[in-house]
Amino acid sequence: MSTNILEKKKYTRKQIAERIIDHGDLLVIYFNKIYRLNAWIKHHPGGEMAILHMVGKDATDEINAYHSDHILRTKLPSFYFGDVDNQNCSEFKSLIAPIQLDTRRQDINNNQVLTSESLLHFDDEKMIQNSDEHHHIIQAYRQLDHKLRFLGLFDCNYFDYARECVRYFSLAFLAAYFFMTATKSWHYYLSAIFLGAFWHQLTFTAHDAGHLAITHSYRIDTFIGIFIANILGGISIGWWKHHHNIHHLVTNSPEHDPDIQHLPFFAITPRFFQSIYSTYHKRIMSYTCLASFIVQFQHLTYYFIMCFARFNLQIQSYIHLFKHPNAPYRLIEVCCILAYWYWYLLALSYIPTYPQRFLYLLLSYMITMPLHVQITLSHFGMSTEDYGPCESFPAKMLRTTMDVACPTWLDFFHGGLQYQAVHHLFPRMPRHQLRPASYFVKQFADEVGLTYHVYGFVHGNAKVLGVLKDVAMQIKLMRDVVTTTNIYDHH
Repeated sequence: MSTNILEKKKYTRKQIAERIIDHGDLLVIYFNKIYRLNAWIKHHPGGEMAILHMVGKDATDEINAYHSDHILRTKLPSFYFGDVDNQNCSEFKSLIAPIQLDTRRQDINNNQVLTSESLLHFDDEKMIQNSDEHHHIIQAYRQLDHKLRFLGLFDCNYFDYARECVRYFSLAFLAAYFFMTATKSWHYYLSAIFLGAFWHQLTFTAHDAGHLAITHSYRIDTFIGIFIANILGGISIGWWKHHHNIHHLVTNSPEHDPDIQHLPFFAITPRFFQSIYSTYHKRIMSYTCLASFIVQFQHLTYYFIMCFARFNLQIQSYIHLFKHPNAPYRLIEVCCILAYWYWYLLALSYIPTYPQRFLYLLLSYMITMPLHVQITLSHFGMSTEDYGPCESFPAKMLRTTMDVACPTWLDFFHGGLQYQAVHHLFPRMPRHQLRPASYFVKQFADEVGLTYHVYGFVHGNAKVLGVLKDVAMQIKLMRDVVTTTNIYDHH
């Protein structure tokens, strides 16, 4: 790709920082070349936030992981800005993205002006250490990526989807059959159970469509996702992609990852006690008295709250569509969600009594609870530490994500997505290929000295509950200290 690009000016790390701060340039590094994305950010299908978190960073592995070769050959060169002058260093030492530095500096001085020096020297020792430490990891990861592509593990086997469609149609048929032939109330409830199971299973394919892992075509996979998520499930695939893309790039970051920002119900790290600013929600997540009360019981309420998580996905979807009038396919998404509520409420209207209708709605939504446990299982029990901007992409993904071990015959229950660590390393890989890829990831982790976290389903749940309980106990401990101090002061 670089041979067709005219030579442009070389920029040192300090000059890149100055361009970002003084000129507002959105500069991203890809294979030691600089790309200015100001003209593209409004049109980026992955959302603006995905680019903002990569500004000033060597995003080579992130860009490769989320984009096709066609895009990298045809679209990226048009934003070429210059080359990196590494000044006798083997690779570029990533800067801190301004969007991330702003949240860090809230803990230091809210009135301090953001400068290029801030990007260069914040956590500088950690950055250099991580850069040297992870260089060999990056090279090994890129070799693994080429190997898996050569083995065909990025190719979608449509027979896998054919088998899944049989399961989908069976669940949908059973839901419709018990509904249409119902003579007793439990017939409706049985229908609700099958409908919830249908949604549970179908979500895995919607996830594939959101990652363009079915056909690898943005338009085709988007419409597949709209049909599954919006029409059949009442959830915006556009919201999910906007939300999920950020999660993949800043996994388990308390300030940036929306997948772990669940106050007032959950806090997986004491960092949330400080009322931190969310760059995704663009507001301070206040740690209120209500949050303090609820979080101290979070290890006890975890599964109960997961029963209602589907309602949250729909609410977040509608907030996103309301706040983003220029979102791609927004009008189509809104119409398809209205179509969902039309067929679902129409079905409810045929149920004889209002209490039965309410129970049908509640049961069909609550049956999807295992899905939301599966979603949170891979991250709630993992590291939320910040290792600086120079931590390599594969090291961060393996540090913040766990896989769930299960026999092959249970893959259908987890949708193949129990291999979340593998999925985070290779997000465009079809999920049916994640199991065979996991063996190569294990070899890679052993080779470079990283830990590949794999737990059984029960052990993984215990690990998550342990983290939730540890945080809850810290709240109680702090309250005991305050109470003891007040008693001491009173006397």
